[in-house]
Amino acid sequence: MSRPRIAISCGEPAGVGPEIAVRAALQSTSAACLLIGDATQLQSLASVMSPHYPVQRVTSAASWKDQPGQLAILDCPLAVTPVPGQLDARNGKPVLDMLDAALAAAMAGDVDAIVTAPVQKSTINDAGIAFTGHTEYLAEKTHTPQVVMMLAGRNGKQMLRVALATTHLALADVPRAITRDSLRSTLAIIHQDLITRFGIADPRILVTGLNPHAGEEGYLGREEIDVIRPVIDEARARGWQVSGPYPADTLFQPRYLDEADCVLAMYHDQGLPVLKFATFGQGVNITLGLPVIRTSVDHGTALDKAAAGCGHADATSMVEAIAVAAQMATSRQ
Repeated sequence: MSRPRIAISCGEPAGVGPEIAVRAALQSTSAACLLIGDATQLQSLASVMSPHYPVQRVTSAASWKDQPGQLAILDCPLAVTPVPGQLDARNGKPVLDMLDAALAAAMAGDVDAIVTAPVQKSTINDAGIAFTGHTEYLAEKTHTPQVVMMLAGRNGKQMLRVALATTHLALADVPRAITRDSLRSTLAIIHQDLITRFGIADPRILVTGLNPHAGEEGYLGREEIDVIRPVIDEARARGWQVSGPYPADTLFQPRYLDEADCVLAMYHDQGLPVLKFATFGQGVNITLGLPVIRTSVDHGTALDKAAAGCGHADATSMVEAIAVAAQMATSRQ
């Protein structure tokens, strides 16, 4: 088959997003990459990294033809010229325009997946647009009632995947947000996408508890007894390989992870610190449950590195995000 077609929204223009997007696209052999961002900025970066590399300006994702050896750019102009490291709210809306263009291309079938460079939430909000994050925004735009945030990365030879039952939520609100219904649908999304988008025929999912020591049989909380364990039992009754709830402080070790395709953690800072410690800079953020494939990097806008000038940003996570998106697109096809 032809190379998967990936649209890359280049993110916060004052951060490292444009640089890592260009650098990763220049390196990519597994996918055809269409950069969506300010063409003037992207061409300037490309001229520094690879002065003689030809650039292909396209007018739409639908008309774009993969030309190996060319850097394809769909112009999404900024409101003002960005200064590396310095945020400007006037560019908040154009950043979302890039994301909207990538999403529209994926929904129309003009690309096989989208990869998103990091955005600065504060800039978008300062522009007067309520914005919580990529995950929530894409769910709203695609009218998807529930999505699941998963990060993945390779730790040596092992692929570690951690999905979240809740995402960007205050810790005090987490227990109320974990219900049997929400956990049941979260597991269903993970199970389905591991099969259809990762090619894992019978995925093995390990589930953490919410409380220390997974509740100590009710002495440290009843969420494991009243919510988590019953949902796990239901999944097992359907023939799924789901087990737990495990104490989160002892789950992340080889004797468990060697037998797992994914860990489902209950909240953001329960599962992600472990994964980021093991894979930071090489991890991939994946949104499960969407009608389109979406991956992203595992880091933020890194304004300080952008301010230091071209050449200080590490594009490894973006390279991995493109590769994973291409693999998922191939598995789906």
